Amino acid sequence: MKTAYTNLNLHFTIGDVPIRALNIIFERFTRPIPSHSHGNGCYEIHFIPDGYGTLQADNRYYDIVPGTLFVTGPHVEHAQTPLLHNPMQEYCVYLKISDSARTKKTSPVMDAFIATPFWFGSDTQNIRALMEKLFFELEKRDLGYQELVCLLLSQLLIDVVRNFKPCPGSADHDANEALKQDNLAVSTSVIIEEYFLYEYSSLSLKELSGRLKLSPRQTQRLLQEYYGKSFQQKKTEARMSAATILLADKARTIFSIAEDLGYCSSEHFSSSFRSYYKTSPTEYRKRFP
Repeated sequence: MKTAYTNLNLHFTIGDVPIRALNIIFERFTRPIPSHSHGNGCYEIHFIPDGYGTLQADNRYYDIVPGTLFVTGPHVEHAQTPLLHNPMQEYCVYLKISDSARTKKTSPVMDAFIATPFWFGSDTQNIRALMEKLFFELEKRDLGYQELVCLLLSQLLIDVVRNFKPCPGSADHDANEALKQDNLAVSTSVIIEEYFLYEYSSLSLKELSGRLKLSPRQTQRLLQEYYGKSFQQKKTEARMSAATILLADKARTIFSIAEDLGYCSSEHFSSSFRSYYKTSPTEYRKRFP
């Protein structure tokens, strides 16, 4: 079950900070989401109204229960695994915030939000009702719905920050930390991230370059600038992240996992896995009960 509003490109501001909402999605998870991260200025707000699962973020594990709220900002590695007999449902809002906001004072709300690239906790602001209203407006599309959606998104950001309960001055934590200039448009960053996240079995530089309408050399340059990694590094990272999820299913053979990941043989997969994780796939899956 999935309801997705993509490529919205809705514009709104808080404290003179330009914000764009690109994707707004509701989904009942039927499979794990491998580890991935977002580029400069990109944030996801996740709210779990029902169901259970696990979040892995920056090498830590968090139990997801109904009412969980978490934010994943730029370069925060995260993966989600649903509980099979009662999988989590999730509202997810994907935002792009102007990088110029990092170098100047804006407003208490945006200062606190930008200074908190990762947060995990329980919602205290009744965000479920706000999300339901947001999706109602996106579905009905009555007169003025875009303006109302932008107001609801502004309220969402405020409610998220109220959940942070920052100490005085905490919004200044990263005020002097400048990021590299973001040369990728929001749509470009989403194409890149979703390509590596969902199509790890058939990744090719030529295919990605075609989707971005760039040459392979330009695509390599963008990946290096935006993620600090080459295409091959991103490809290996995507496959290895997916491998750790697939290996948890002990009914799967190493050969079938290698096929799903796009390797020509189980030996090639095992060699790559050992090189990346310093252990074999067989030894790694012994960690799972």
